[in-house]
Amino acid sequence: MTGADVLLLALGAVAVGSGVLVVTTKHLVRAGLYLVVCLGALAGDYLVLGAELVAWVQVLIYVGAVVVLLLFAVMLTRAPIGASDDLDRPGWPAALIGGGAGLGLTVLLVDAYRWGTVELPGAGSAERLGEQIFQSWVLPFEVLSVLLLSALVGAVVLSRPDIGRPRPADSTARSGVDVTTGGRR
Repeated sequence: MTGADVLLLALGAVAVGSGVLVVTTKHLVRAGLYLVVCLGALAGDYLVLGAELVAWVQVLIYVGAVVVLLLFAVMLTRAPIGASDDLDRPGWPAALIGGGAGLGLTVLLVDAYRWGTVELPGAGSAERLGEQIFQSWVLPFEVLSVLLLSALVGAVVLSRPDIGRPRPADSTARSGVDVTTGGRR
């Protein structure tokens, strides 16, 4: 076993451990921070495997953008940050569904490949990847950016109760009703 194998296993263990903490913690902000650790460990795995571009994309897009968007959405919507009583549900249905899905995927992969070898295509380059993203996949890339922007704007609108409601000065000018007393001026 080489040093790269040991490092790969250690980073994999950190990723799996923090992934388990993401779904088991009752604190939403801590779950977001555990997600940062999990995605960072995956980026480390990519570095060990020699895929530097994929590692930096992992750090920039997932750690840098998605987790920050998640934490902003939590803060802007004023969701409960601490432990919540409504999250105390029995864990056996989730464990049953997760175990069944994992077993089904394992059976599917074993049946599909039958422990055989797969011919890999030639090594790619950053130039070929850039051509694919910015020529063939530019429209889905832009649609995703608009989706993330609309989610952030929606979080701001939901967190501000005063947006869309008339101000008291505007309502008295239009209706002639005094807001403080409820009667006519």
